[in-house]
Amino acid sequence: MVGQQIGVSDYVELSQERINLFADATLDHQWIHVDVERAKTDTPYQSTIAHGYLTLSMLPYLWNQIIEVNNLKMMINYGIDKMKFGQAVLSGQSIRLVASLHSLTNLRGVAKAEIKFAIEIKDQPKKALDGIAVFLYYFE
Repeated sequence: MVGQQIGVSDYVELSQERINLFADATLDHQWIHVDVERAKTDTPYQSTIAHGYLTLSMLPYLWNQIIEVNNLKMMINYGIDKMKFGQAVLSGQSIRLVASLHSLTNLRGVAKAEIKFAIEIKDQPKKALDGIAVFLYYFE
């Protein structure tokens, strides 16, 4: 049903190792992400923080914990609407996905699902980010 919560994923930790690997993969070695000692003194967080796009990139992994689609040929990430970063994720914090169905449309046999999502930080009142993810599902 539109507007109904679909599910909540398990928490996953964004460790410094994961942050460093993401920095290597994306060539984004900004010190606020990878220089632990400098971040302790030169940031308001007193810690390194995860890349915003690392947090966002966890969406497919977390999404797969919530839903199983049968007879699926392939799924395409189509876009993200109204996405906003709300709070930085500190190294070592854990995040989870909370998702609800925003809309579901049949496009000549392809299901277009718009999923309202929030990535929450464990024990924090503000969300790391939220938005509407758009997926195209092609069936066998």
